[in-house]
Amino acid sequence: MPKAKGKTRKQKFGYNVNRKRLNRNARRKAAPRIECSHIRHAWDHAKSVRQNLAEMGLAMDPNKAVPLRKRKMKAMEVDTEERAKDLVRKPYVLKDLEAEASLPEKKGNTLSRDLIDYVRYMVENHGEDYKAMARDEKNYYQDTPKQIRNKINVYKRFYPVEWQAFIDSLQKNKMEVE
Repeated sequence: MPKAKGKTRKQKFGYNVNRKRLNRNARRKAAPRIECSHIRHAWDHAKSVRQNLAEMGLAMDPNKAVPLRKRKMKAMEVDTEERAKDLVRKPYVLKDLEAEASLPEKKGNTLSRDLIDYVRYMVENHGEDYKAMARDEKNYYQDTPKQIRNKINVYKRFYPVEWQAFIDSLQKNKMEVE
């Protein structure tokens, strides 16, 4: 079936397009960006992925890097074949990665200020009586006793040092009042 008249166009050559830049940008977009800065700075684009990782002391295939031993080996057989060590030309990459991995993990999650104030208020006024906490007028969201207990436990887990100091201050106040 023929196409409608005027729907096909003759392709024209774009003289104002820089082909060198176009190809370079296409290659850059096609190659994935390496997220790890240590590996990205040591990467050699002229070499293959396997060669680059071998030079850094990393393995492309973990199954080949650490082979599993066969279970059915006789007691007299001795491993005579030793793997030839690959030459690590960029050991600083591995050292940087190990140093970064050994840093302590940051705690990114915190509790809201409102929840902290709510838990402190409830424990100050009611102690361990969760039913009384559920009936309190500051229980705006009408939490059940179990929900309040869970919120208190979350606060204990997130801030154990602050919780202990808070409990100690409550004990001191109780001792002074008596």
